[in-house]
Amino acid sequence: MNLDELRKQLDQLDQQLLQLVAARQSTSREIARVKRATGVPTRDYGREREVLLAARNYAQNLGVSPDVAETVMRLLIRTSLTTQEQASVAAQASGSGRRALVIGGAGKMGAWFAQFLGSQGFQVEVADPRAAATGFKHILDWHDSRLDQDLIVVAAPLGATNTILSELATHKPRGVVFDLGSLKSPLRAGLEALRKAGVAVTSLHPMFGPDTELLSGRHVIFIDLGHADALRQARALFAPTMAEQAVMGLDEHDRLIAYVLGLSHALNIAFFTALAESGEAAPRLVRLSSTTFDAQFDIASKVAEESPELYFEIQRLNDFGAESLDALARAVESVRSAVLAGDQARFSALMRRGHEYVQGRRDAAALRP
Repeated sequence: MNLDELRKQLDQLDQQLLQLVAARQSTSREIARVKRATGVPTRDYGREREVLLAARNYAQNLGVSPDVAETVMRLLIRTSLTTQEQASVAAQASGSGRRALVIGGAGKMGAWFAQFLGSQGFQVEVADPRAAATGFKHILDWHDSRLDQDLIVVAAPLGATNTILSELATHKPRGVVFDLGSLKSPLRAGLEALRKAGVAVTSLHPMFGPDTELLSGRHVIFIDLGHADALRQARALFAPTMAEQAVMGLDEHDRLIAYVLGLSHALNIAFFTALAESGEAAPRLVRLSSTTFDAQFDIASKVAEESPELYFEIQRLNDFGAESLDALARAVESVRSAVLAGDQARFSALMRRGHEYVQGRRDAAALRP
């Protein structure tokens, strides 16, 4: 066969592969139905391991790279889990007959949450002055709502969220109210006003972005503000998913977030700032890059594309933000001083201590079900 004929054959094989993927997704939906009927959890890590090992062995016999086979199978497993999770959320229909208002529902996370509630059967209304959210009833100003929904979600920027929460407290809505803020320090006054007004209030922090489809391995943090039923109802929203739930107090949340978000953001901002100020052009660095550099550059690139306003808020508005920034400054100085002093022992001690910490975290993660 000539080149054109070989390419046509490859196109046909690609189409057959996609047909098989579609058939696999269809089977996944049936598996989800059976699991719901029998009470079997959506994710089975033992079964996944069996599938991956079998794929590697089969690939070896076919003369295909086992690593390639595992990569493909992991992607297919993830696709299958996504299909099963979405089917489970829709089938449970916990929002059937209930109404929800998402204030800021045209924003990225607001739109994600509106879709999430809609998939559970909630009748969703979006209040957002910027734009309408596709598929939902829209109002420009939440003040025009009667605020008689079963659920009110505030998905506005941090500064606006505190004002909205405080104003909601004066209206005393009957339903559960919660925000999606990545920090809680700036929201203390609004959350406390709702609590004092007797409103069923809690607070959420979804630890994932708006492009997330599969919640397996993702975390949702719930802030306990003393209203047990509000906390229960908020947690129940994620019960049909595979998201891992964590409940904590407001101060504990922000102290941890200072490291989980604040430290990681600051590290990457420092990384690309150092590169930008070094005078080395990106094309030149690409030709000389290493595996470690490429991995770090990819992460830093994603951070550089995010909202500077949001990232500044995460650094500046956290009551505990200075703690992680000070820790970063001390760590950089420890590395710098050890190198400049020619102190290999101190440098090696830093590496060993880091290895022990990282290994401890991996061991803890491995013990999770």
